[in-house]
Amino acid sequence: MSKKCDLKNLYETIPDFHDTKKSYEAFIDAVEKDKKGRVAFCLDDIAFAMKRAKDTELLVNMLAEGELPLRVTHNDTKFNNVMTDDITGEGIVLIDLDTLMPGLALYDFGDAISFGATTALEDEADLSKVNFDINLYEHFTKGYLESAKYTLTKNEIEYLPFSAKLIALELGIRFLTDHLNGDSYFKVNRKNHNLDRTRNQFKLVADMEENMDAMKAIIQKYCVMETV
Repeated sequence: MSKKCDLKNLYETIPDFHDTKKSYEAFIDAVEKDKKGRVAFCLDDIAFAMKRAKDTELLVNMLAEGELPLRVTHNDTKFNNVMTDDITGEGIVLIDLDTLMPGLALYDFGDAISFGATTALEDEADLSKVNFDINLYEHFTKGYLESAKYTLTKNEIEYLPFSAKLIALELGIRFLTDHLNGDSYFKVNRKNHNLDRTRNQFKLVADMEENMDAMKAIIQKYCVMETV
């Protein structure tokens, strides 16, 4: 669908939308300023993010060094942003195109997995209900690679599993940053809503780290390495 768009005709509609490096820097700034005095109550969450600081730099640096290509990306690859045929269930067209812009294919894949391969809603507070579903990951990956494996570069294919973890980490960090800053960006409906969202995403990150070898094996299973 979006591959029919010309990259030259697009511009960055939301600057630095997936700049995980800058998201991490904003998080560190929020920790240091501690505007609402909340740092002391989420030290484990802060430590979790800080331990993975290098992860936030990886894809941004690879893009800057020319190791990953810019693609036409949707940047909100949830299932409900695909209009489907009522009879066949086949995807017809992408909707919600306000975030369509140049970006990394890895971000779209990672976003789809972090949203679609979880067993709970994004703000589920009971972490026993929050798990990474490797079977859902495999089903999505199979379909994705059937059409994308001959277009993606070797680097893109190699970092597909990592991208899923990175997007969950990015979202968790953004939720945590907003919590520390006083819940001024994401809409909240209860006390510690953003903190619950943070822990939800960080649980997915931890689960993906435990399953990373299996995630990589699934990529190899469905991908003939005849890449450009």
